[in-house]
Amino acid sequence: MLYSEKVMDHFANPRNVGELADANGVGEVGNAKCGDIMKMYLKINNGMIEDVKFKTFGCGAAIATSSMATELIKGKSMDDALKLTNKAVMEALDGLPPVKVHCSVLAEQAIKAAISDYYTRMGVDPRPIVGDIGDCEACHTGDGGCDHH
Repeated sequence: MLYSEKVMDHFANPRNVGELADANGVGEVGNAKCGDIMKMYLKINNGMIEDVKFKTFGCGAAIATSSMATELIKGKSMDDALKLTNKAVMEALDGLPPVKVHCSVLAEQAIKAAISDYYTRMGVDPRPIVGDIGDCEACHTGDGGCDHH
C-alpha cells in the first residue's frame, strides 16, 4: 500500500495532538470493535475555532486524517468547520489508498460531534445545525475496519 508523503508526514509528526483543558466542545466518535476511536477537542470563541486538539486510537491513516482535519479547521468559523468533508481532508493529504478511505470519515464526524457538544452546552439543539453525525460505516459493512486490512 502506498501512502503519499503528506500522509506519512502527518502520521509521523501529527499536529495538534493532545487534550484541551479549556475545550468547550468535545466529540468522540468511532467504534471499539473496528479499532478506530477519535476524540476531538475544540475551543470556540465568538463562533470561531480558536484551538483544536485530537486523540486518535487507530491506524496511521486515521491519525494522519485527524491531524490534517485539525489543521484545516483551526482558526476557521464553526460554519466552515461543519462544511469540511472527508473528501477535502483526503485531497489535502494527496489521497488515501481505497481500503483506508473509511478512516477519513471519522475526522469529519469527530468535528461534527464536538460542535454538537458545544451547542448542547450552550442550550441549543445541535441537530438542525449539525445534522446527523452518522456512524462508522466500516463497522456495519462487515469489512472490519482498519485493523484487518
